[in-house]
Amino acid sequence: MFLVLLFVTLGVSLATAGVVVWFFRAPIRQILERIVGDGVLAAGWQRFLTFALFVVGVSAGVQIWKLEQYLQPQARGPGEAPSVLPLTGQALALEVYRTLITVLQGMAWALLVFFVIALVALAIVRWGEFRAASSGRS
Repeated sequence: MFLVLLFVTLGVSLATAGVVVWFFRAPIRQILERIVGDGVLAAGWQRFLTFALFVVGVSAGVQIWKLEQYLQPQARGPGEAPSVLPLTGQALALEVYRTLITVLQGMAWALLVFFVIALVALAIVRWGEFRAASSGRS
């Protein structure tokens, strides 16, 4: 049953990351084309960002330390004998839900960081364009 949990959480993480990447691919591409220019450089950065988003999504969703509680005996309270948590259908459903939420949370943070950095970069690009236009008029 543990392997089922492991593969289900991995599958949910990959599927959720894939949907998020698909949903944001056009805005990311447009932002990168505006900042670094059209062509190979923007495509390369988009490919890297896609890879990074998948890594963030899977690493956020498949938390090994959380899954270890179903393998390693742990004491639940003082004076209690260590025991392994039972992996039931309810626990599996809860872990799938937790996986979905943590993938979305991790990817939201990664995208927030990207968009904040992109906003700063876009402001710098526009400032440079404004300076070039104002010096060209003089």
